[in-house]
Amino acid sequence: MSEFGVPSRRPYRVGYAPGAYDLFHIGHLNILRHARSQCDYLVAGVVSDEMAELAKGRRPMIPLVERLEIVRSVKYVDAAFVETVPDKVETWKQVRFDVIFKGDDWRGTPKGDKLEKDFAAHGVDVIYFPYTVHTSSTQLRRALDALAEPAALPGQVTGERR
Repeated sequence: MSEFGVPSRRPYRVGYAPGAYDLFHIGHLNILRHARSQCDYLVAGVVSDEMAELAKGRRPMIPLVERLEIVRSVKYVDAAFVETVPDKVETWKQVRFDVIFKGDDWRGTPKGDKLEKDFAAHGVDVIYFPYTVHTSSTQLRRALDALAEPAALPGQVTGERR
């Protein structure tokens, strides 16, 4: 709302913020918050377990149905969509967004350049938001993996059985 109580128009009508959203953390929340501030309606794309495994080489720790429920419950998200294909243009054909939001770790990379080129042909903007470097699902997963490893006794190699 503007200072006069009139709804303020955001730069885009429909925005799309894809991600695995595994081990939901502040970086995910930041992306969704910033994305919603740029559009009237925000769709969060939640990649399927199979898609996440293809992209990252491992399945998410949190199953799709739970990640979907978490993302749907975030106040900045108007709708959640399950991504089942790797091609974002194919997803666009189903969702029809005006802008796609990604972390700036994609900027200037081959996959980011391809995303920009593919969407330019459809009049869809690509907006990058700052990547939250101090927190990531990868870092959280490593910490959990380290906690799950049995502690080595003095003189014992981890994983060695006696």
